[in-house]
Amino acid sequence: MMIGRRRRQLKLGDVYAIPLANGKYAYGRSFKDACIAIYKHIGDNIYDIPKTEEYQFTVGIYKDVLQSGQWLIVDSRPFKDDDEAWPPPMCTIDMISGRYSIYHKGQFRASSKSECDGLEQAAVWEAEHIVDRIMGEDKWHKR
Repeated sequence: MMIGRRRRQLKLGDVYAIPLANGKYAYGRSFKDACIAIYKHIGDNIYDIPKTEEYQFTVGIYKDVLQSGQWLIVDSRPFKDDDEAWPPPMCTIDMISGRYSIYHKGQFRASSKSECDGLEQAAVWEAEHIVDRIMGEDKWHKR
């Protein structure tokens, strides 16, 4: 365990402790494509890290959030292979045409509304929006 390490260079699989207003911690694991997967596990303290790779959601994140040192790196969990390091597919909706697309592994492909149902909307999030969502405030997640 590497509690307290602050690093500016990003590394796939690093696990970040995300302090919450209630004194607890959420955790996020870095993925390819500038994404972070937020664990289902909420820790009572910074040492109470997730034991399994079960996630609530995966979203894009601004690079500066992970490089700021605001969230400490508490573990590094390498991926089994290159394919596992990619985040799950995400949906995009063209605001003008209303067309749906799926974004996965750096590529877009045409889609339908029904195929996008249940997928995360592709977007890049700031730290405070991720914390809001973890805490149950989902105003940033509306489609």
